[in-house]
Amino acid sequence: MRLAVLLGTAIATTVFIGGYSQAQAVQLQDGTVYFVQPPRLVEAATTYNEVYVWGATYYFTVSVPENASEPLQKITINQREGVDNIRFDLDSTIAFEGTRSHRGERIGLKDVTSDLKTRTVSLTFDPPVSPGKTVTIGLKPWQNPTSAGVYLFGVTAFPQGEKTHSQFLGFGRLHFYNHRSNYFPFPYGW
Repeated sequence: MRLAVLLGTAIATTVFIGGYSQAQAVQLQDGTVYFVQPPRLVEAATTYNEVYVWGATYYFTVSVPENASEPLQKITINQREGVDNIRFDLDSTIAFEGTRSHRGERIGLKDVTSDLKTRTVSLTFDPPVSPGKTVTIGLKPWQNPTSAGVYLFGVTAFPQGEKTHSQFLGFGRLHFYNHRSNYFPFPYGW
């Protein structure tokens, strides 16, 4: 209850300048920083949706609203569902402003790590992504999964700061298909 009152008070804090209001960063008494308006997961897509394929890229697009109050410093992408554990070539990870079809400037990544036990990739932007911008992350799997089906990736955003409160943005859904279901590797008669 106390946290809800503190958070409500922090969110209600605004500064009035010349008749316009500008939201301040939400920061609790213990120093925890929150987004005023959290980022939004816009899209998750893959360049190839066939099982076993090499050379695919999985794109996750996140929009940081103008009134977020804080830049986006970090994103985690956690595989929550899917038969196979997908592993990524972290050195090939990219981030850029805009969307897959409207790419802007490249965004630096200070740190890209993977926790195989929790199936989570963490990316820290350098510099953080400013409010009002859209960022797309490109992850390259070593190979698409070998099992067809739906794979869900939970996307979580972290504002800039030493002590931050993460915001779960939702699930990116990728569906992989076995397009070769009628494919026989050997000619008849073997």
